[in-house]
Amino acid sequence: MIRLVWGRGHAQTPKASFDAALSRAGVHQYNLRHLSSVIPAGPEIQHTGTAPDLGSAGNALDVVMARQTSPPDTPASAGLAWTDREGPGIFYEVADTDAETVRDRLQTGIERGCAIREYDHATVEQKVVTAAGDSDRYTTAVVLATYGTSESLID
Repeated sequence: MIRLVWGRGHAQTPKASFDAALSRAGVHQYNLRHLSSVIPAGPEIQHTGTAPDLGSAGNALDVVMARQTSPPDTPASAGLAWTDREGPGIFYEVADTDAETVRDRLQTGIERGCAIREYDHATVEQKVVTAAGDSDRYTTAVVLATYGTSESLID
């Protein structure tokens, strides 16, 4: 199963705001392994918002992630696009300070990615998350597609 999770965070440093956003998405306890966006044939895509328990802290979790970290007083928007499909598919990720820019680039990008792979893309779905800027803290928005459950990095 692939779960879509998302979060927003504010903090005094860029890294801390990113960590806060991951915490709200429920994936802050994992080592995130970034994937290149290909969706294998078969799995259901669920919008869960916050990840359930996917294994032990410190495990590796495979993800496709869109992330925007912005300086104080600047919003952050991040999004993923994908198509309803039979067989394999793709995610397309975009981040910016403007939500409309993210939506437009997601649409253009997913259409191009599908064309390259000769995938039919009857319906494009998107999940975009925006966090309002904060006057004295960094702002992060994240959207992640988590693949399955985590796995131990140590044998």
